[in-house]
Amino acid sequence: MDTTTTIEPAGLTDTLPAELFLWLSPAFPVGGFAFSHGLEKLVEDRAVTDKASLLTWLADLAQYGSLHNDLLLLAEAWRAARAQDRARLAAAADLAAALQPGAERQMETLTQGRGFVATCLAAWEVPNLTFLAQRALNRIAYPICIGTAAADRSVGLLPTLEAYALAFCGNLTSAAIRLSVIGQFDAQRIHAALVPLLKTAALDATAGCLEDLGSACFATDFASLAHETQHTRLFRS
Repeated sequence: MDTTTTIEPAGLTDTLPAELFLWLSPAFPVGGFAFSHGLEKLVEDRAVTDKASLLTWLADLAQYGSLHNDLLLLAEAWRAARAQDRARLAAAADLAAALQPGAERQMETLTQGRGFVATCLAAWEVPNLTFLAQRALNRIAYPICIGTAAADRSVGLLPTLEAYALAFCGNLTSAAIRLSVIGQFDAQRIHAALVPLLKTAALDATAGCLEDLGSACFATDFASLAHETQHTRLFRS
């Protein structure tokens, strides 16, 4: 890979822009509260039962699973949008939509993507995201939306990756609280423990490429498939 493609323009990496606080806030209406990423099934199967097992699960997703892939896809969308390479951007969007391991996980990312696009386009000038919306209608994966919007608004790649990773884990610790796996204090302990790992994962994604995509979190993928027929459910995934 040509490493020059990972260098961000001057002034894009020094601060955490306000856009990220807004876009990745629980108040931004993407519907993330409705999804558990297969966690609900893992809790039913007693694979995730407490703070330690939840922390291990989230760390695995960041290093070897879906969050690892999301960060790479976000970075690819960011680079394509910054370069105004819409063919590359469209290819990344198609790949991200097709890369999900099952129907519920695809619904999870596309539903949040749809919510993000509708809200972002209503309030922000984001030409490349507008292009994707016109091209792909409602089939844009959530990390592609975040990466594209960040590039359109000249938000740096590294802070976008870090903020996305933290929001991803924050949504799942919130789901764990509602599933009575942990309480509020343990959720914050998990977040604090994950910060160094998530920063590393985000930094790695700035130097990564699509060839680095891959997942070894098969138990989570199988749990998300089994969740489709779980008898009692709080979440859509």
